[in-house]
Amino acid sequence: MVIVNCKKIFPQFHLFPSLTLQPINTFSTNKVVTFAGPTMVSALPFFKSTLPRRSFSTTALSPRAMAKELYFNHDGSAIKKLQAGVDMVAELVGVTLGPKGRNVVLQNKYGPPKIVNDGETVLKEIELEDPLENVGVKLIRQAGAKTNDLAGDGSTTSVILAHGLIAEGVKVIAAGMNPIQISRGIEKTAKALVSELKLMSREVEDHELAYVAAVSAGNDYTVGSMISDAIRQVGRRGLITIEKGKCVENSLQIVEGMQFDRGYLSPYFVTDRQKMIVEFHDCKLLLVDKKITNPKEMFKILDNAVKEKYPIVIVAESIEQEALAPVIRNKLRGVLKAAAIKAPAFGERKSHYLDDLAILTGGTVISDDKGLTLEKAGKEVLGTATKVVITKGSTLIVTDGSTKPAVEKRVSQIQRLVENTEENFQKKILNERIARLSGGIAILQVGAQTQVELKDKQLRMEDAVNATKAAIEEGVVVGGGCSLLRLSLKVDGIKELLENAEQKIGAEIFKRALTYPARLIAKNAGAIDSIVIEKVLSNDDIRYGYNAATDCYEDLMAAGIMDPSKVVRCCLEHAASVAKTFLTSDAVVVDIKEFDFIPRRKPMPPMSPMPPITPLPSPGNLVISRRKAMPRMPLVPLMPTSGIRPVRL
Repeated sequence: MVIVNCKKIFPQFHLFPSLTLQPINTFSTNKVVTFAGPTMVSALPFFKSTLPRRSFSTTALSPRAMAKELYFNHDGSAIKKLQAGVDMVAELVGVTLGPKGRNVVLQNKYGPPKIVNDGETVLKEIELEDPLENVGVKLIRQAGAKTNDLAGDGSTTSVILAHGLIAEGVKVIAAGMNPIQISRGIEKTAKALVSELKLMSREVEDHELAYVAAVSAGNDYTVGSMISDAIRQVGRRGLITIEKGKCVENSLQIVEGMQFDRGYLSPYFVTDRQKMIVEFHDCKLLLVDKKITNPKEMFKILDNAVKEKYPIVIVAESIEQEALAPVIRNKLRGVLKAAAIKAPAFGERKSHYLDDLAILTGGTVISDDKGLTLEKAGKEVLGTATKVVITKGSTLIVTDGSTKPAVEKRVSQIQRLVENTEENFQKKILNERIARLSGGIAILQVGAQTQVELKDKQLRMEDAVNATKAAIEEGVVVGGGCSLLRLSLKVDGIKELLENAEQKIGAEIFKRALTYPARLIAKNAGAIDSIVIEKVLSNDDIRYGYNAATDCYEDLMAAGIMDPSKVVRCCLEHAASVAKTFLTSDAVVVDIKEFDFIPRRKPMPPMSPMPPITPLPSPGNLVISRRKAMPRMPLVPLMPTSGIRPVRL
């Protein structure tokens, strides 16, 4: 029996004087004590019911929320700060607008600086120290970024147009107008102007694609003609990719058929030792959507290829070395003409890739999902290609076009998927599948002397390709900012459809802002902007305008100065969206900037005083001491020993 002092175990025991407890049993091994009173009571629930739980502070565990700073627009100071950030962005990207626009130099931490003429690239780099001005930068950046995402070009025009709407809107709001009604007037005017723009637009001709691309690339007609040639060869729905070239000049490479980045699994498959490539003509393709581990699975198909003497290309998810070895052995003996490659992409994209390849070649994909096994498969599942070229890192498959109806049906299915897909990445993947099936891929290889020039030329070429695609989608209008000037003449008719005077003022704001891009183009070209605007609007011909590249007034359509309608539409919509959001703002919340204090270095401990240095003796008193010679050790006399040779020490 062990006597337990309950008051030591339970400090709250004195709160229950009427409860008498008698120890019944103790277990010294796990320190559990049970008691009995009027009824049997366990110590554990009794302990839980009496002792208060320890409370953990949630604030100690969770990180402290960052403090915010609030700015109210009582005296207009907050909006002025936001507008200052907007003005800086518009002034910076406005330098690049027009055929005589200049470049912007961007610092690069880990390499040479970037010298670019692309507004979207400049927008990404802008970051201001003042938090309020930086909010204005991020706000107007949305106009350019959204336009670039949808149309691929026009980010600079979108920013300049949004800046004009904000600058004119702040003036009238400071005069006491209602910002809500002003923003509604801007929104309704934008919708009406988009409808007017569609009436002005027309479909682009094939020979005009070079002009559209050249204008977007900064009046570089060499790039324009190269992009036009690429579209003519691969079709309007073909895929155009831009790569870094290995030479100084730009070059165009057209890839016919389906090409993907997968090479042969073994160099023993090579048929041309000099070029290190595999090249087959009139060959068969075996498409397998699984891993091949047993060589016996392919025996039936390979035996048929040997008997009928046709080359075969195996495309599988993976082939084990054990299964690959017999194929290589028979190829080296000259019995079999074969090559093996890994299926392109991964996961679901790999399955889609193989399905597209099967439709292009007229074959069937062997997969467990379709209930097909490799052991029972025969010649009927093989696809056909007129030419197959396999290098160490790529494969090109060219067909004879006999499967064109099936390919067109597949392309239409993928196009419907593109229309119902919202994510840009998925759209890009689907468009690549369409281009592969259509049988044409154009590769623009950008060449330059230095890395800085290469980056600038690559960005210009990307803008040119995107502008050309936008022109194919929705047509073209007069370029040089003149289409926006013509739209400003339509605003007076739109005013009559608005509800009140304040909304009409919003429409008037839009009318003034539409002249901002044309003014900046003329200013960058060294002309007087007010004279240019007045002279263009005095002529009723919609095609008439100012050509900043040649500094003359002419028919801009005949001169090849045209803009994609999609780019102009996106500029109108996104500039209006950002401006109405800005004008209805009346308070700003920003993070309080926390300064990171650099810890001071600990001071060095004081050094002990050095002993005084004794002067060297003069040469006359210099005493040279010599070390005493060590006494020679006496030789030990040789003692003859039996069986041991004497040794002299």
